[in-house]
Amino acid sequence: MTHYAMIMLLAGIGIPILAALNAALGQHLGSPVAAGLVLFCVALLSTAVVWGATGAGNLGQLSSAPKHVFLAGCLVAFYVLSITFVAPKFGVGNAVFFVLIGQLISAAAIDHFGLFGARISPLGMTRALGIGVMALGVWITQRA
Repeated sequence: MTHYAMIMLLAGIGIPILAALNAALGQHLGSPVAAGLVLFCVALLSTAVVWGATGAGNLGQLSSAPKHVFLAGCLVAFYVLSITFVAPKFGVGNAVFFVLIGQLISAAAIDHFGLFGARISPLGMTRALGIGVMALGVWITQRA
């Protein structure tokens, strides 16, 4: 389990870096949408290289996948475009603060109800308090 935690820690470290880098690219190009397009092209190439190197997954199964799972691509596009547009105006820290609060709320709901096939993990008082403390901690770090 430690290696999963480390992978996700690195992913978490990468989110504000992604936001700052893509926001800078968006300003350089004069368009958050153009920066998002470049980011997704690089991401597609990177993912294709990893897929080609590992051979993981069967893309032949794609047509039988439930259609709602493709919403994930729209959500990642919304995140990238919104953070690229908002971060230069609002600050990377402030933007990511609200992303984190949204993630806490959404993750708690997904786990509590077992949405999208997730393992059910009920939101009891202890877990709700923990999420509240995390949210408070994120809020405290952003008060200047």
